[in-house]
Amino acid sequence: MNFIALQMLFGDRGKYGAMIVGITFAALIMTQQPAIFFGLLSRTYSYIEDMTLPDIWVMDPTVQFVEENKPLRDTELQRVRGVAGVAWATPLFKGMLVARLPDGARKVIDVSGVDDATLIGAPNVMLEGKITDLRQDDAIILDLEASNRFATTGPDGVKHPVKVGDVLEINDHRAVVVGIAKMRRTFTTQPLAFTTYTRAMRYAPAQRRQLTYILVKAQPGAALDEITARIRRETGLAAYTAAAFKKVNLDYWMKNTGIPINFGISVMLGFLVGAAIAGQSFFNFVRESLRQFAALKAMGVRNGTLVRMVLLQAAVVGSIGYGFGIGLSALFGVAIRDSVLAYYMPWQLLLSTAAGVALIVVLAALVGIRSVIRLDPATVFRS
Repeated sequence: MNFIALQMLFGDRGKYGAMIVGITFAALIMTQQPAIFFGLLSRTYSYIEDMTLPDIWVMDPTVQFVEENKPLRDTELQRVRGVAGVAWATPLFKGMLVARLPDGARKVIDVSGVDDATLIGAPNVMLEGKITDLRQDDAIILDLEASNRFATTGPDGVKHPVKVGDVLEINDHRAVVVGIAKMRRTFTTQPLAFTTYTRAMRYAPAQRRQLTYILVKAQPGAALDEITARIRRETGLAAYTAAAFKKVNLDYWMKNTGIPINFGISVMLGFLVGAAIAGQSFFNFVRESLRQFAALKAMGVRNGTLVRMVLLQAAVVGSIGYGFGIGLSALFGVAIRDSVLAYYMPWQLLLSTAAGVALIVVLAALVGIRSVIRLDPATVFRS
């Protein structure tokens, strides 16, 4: 019976192809759109993830996301260092500044000033140069995105990325590029630059408070939740573990932007269109196969067997369409890798897409099963 069911399915290539297209489209949309969505959300906390050494982030209590600059008094650093359970604490400046490029153009750049002595907070992955080069005079390190976006057009008409040795100007101060780093793109997509904390103070506009974050490492074996609570209680500042601060960023962008709704609508439309195409195609396929089903009924095949045949046909179509959809989505992700577009496809997404495709297949099969069960075997003898 299974062989007959498959022969019936593959024999009608037009309907078979239409069903595959419908499921493929649904699986593609239900995977691609959430993958872009998850990719965007992962960028809300990418800056935090790139900082692998600190266990705890300390900041102004009103900070809602990592790019929000609400500076602290410099004396807060010593207060945090004095909290029990803190192994070390280093300052971090983070702010949007305007850089003047070699060709005179002005661009906004996200500057991070890391601790002069330890360089904690500097990039982990260097493509050119070394982190210790930051100790040179007027030194800055750019991420690869900044290098490419700050490209200047030479006399030959060709764009040349900013490279090691080029000189920029930040707030009327000289900045020499000593390295190119590989950093994950942030949600605001601003190019990143790194320098020492002292130098960042010169680059930034003069103001009474400059310290943006305090990066804390807990003593070995210490409970992070207890230390964060102790820092809050003794300093009045906000303190989050790295994981908790990532959630703070994620929650802010989820609640204050229309991104979840927009992508949710796209996924729902993909599901509905795919279900409509697959359902209509499967209904037409079953309807045109009713004479074959009637003949099987006339030969004594029970309704339960016919139902299993229909479910097998729907499962085959769903599996093939799901495979094509996931494959196309994966190819799309590979094609846009390292581009400005975000894309992240976790295994949980594959399972949710499989569940969505299974629902479409079941709904489409139910339409066909209803017709098969109600079928009169005498239909096969009618002209």
